[in-house]
Amino acid sequence: MAVQQCQKRGTAVAAVPFARAARELELKPREFELAVQLGLVRTVSAGPGGRRRVAREEIDRHVAGPGFPEALRTRVWVVGTSEGAELMGISPARFGRLARAGCFAPVRFYVNRYRAVVWHYLATDLVDFADASPELLTGRTPAALRDALEEREDRRARGWRARRLDQLLALTDDPWERAAATASVLGPEQLADAVPDPYERARVSELRPELSAVRADTQAVRVVVERVTLAADPEEIAWYRKQLTDALARARAACPVTGPEGYAVRVTAREEPSAQEARPAPEPAVGLRALWGRLRGRR
Repeated sequence: MAVQQCQKRGTAVAAVPFARAARELELKPREFELAVQLGLVRTVSAGPGGRRRVAREEIDRHVAGPGFPEALRTRVWVVGTSEGAELMGISPARFGRLARAGCFAPVRFYVNRYRAVVWHYLATDLVDFADASPELLTGRTPAALRDALEEREDRRARGWRARRLDQLLALTDDPWERAAATASVLGPEQLADAVPDPYERARVSELRPELSAVRADTQAVRVVVERVTLAADPEEIAWYRKQLTDALARARAACPVTGPEGYAVRVTAREEPSAQEARPAPEPAVGLRALWGRLRGRR
């Protein structure tokens, strides 16, 4: 059946699969995926091992909301560097400098045929940044920003990781799932060092979610994707290791794993809507002036 009863905080609710929810919300698959990741469309558990679904009341809430479906589509509108620069009224070069400095974080990426990372940003984020920091859009780049660009590495991947991890943590209250989400930005060596107990590490590894659905068909692409998904800077690694240590302490207190017997109960990782992070299809041909007005009018 397309609609089934799912458990939400102990109460049975009518829920539908992601594909049907996307159709009823008039969102493309990638738009729907992003809406779920951003928490704009809330999901419910279908039980152990089952795919997550969308409650009927959640769909009705959006459908009955003002400006449906354009209001929801606008909130998941993504743009690349050229369109983002045009939207903000600045040059692509200046846009790139602001993005590399971490002024706004990418919301997704893909790897092109030249094995280069192509970033995409939420149009709403760009509008909010332009409203909050108009002085950075014109004139000479402030000295503090120039110094940051010279002293720091490209902050886009770091900003994406932080944003993606926040999305994953918002999906669950389970302490072991939260620890596994935090561990997902650490490489194998850092993980082994941070979680020395083999049974705890096995549980964390089992629950560890995929940060990105980018297809890594070759070793070369896999290396590029890992540069985005795994922390490399010592300061960032130390920060996430501390977060993982704290998360593990909470998980041990809630449900300790003491050996093979304690690990025998299989815990199924949370599932998210699947989508290939391939080159996105062109967005609808809507003028940037109209988009700017729509984004500003949403508040």
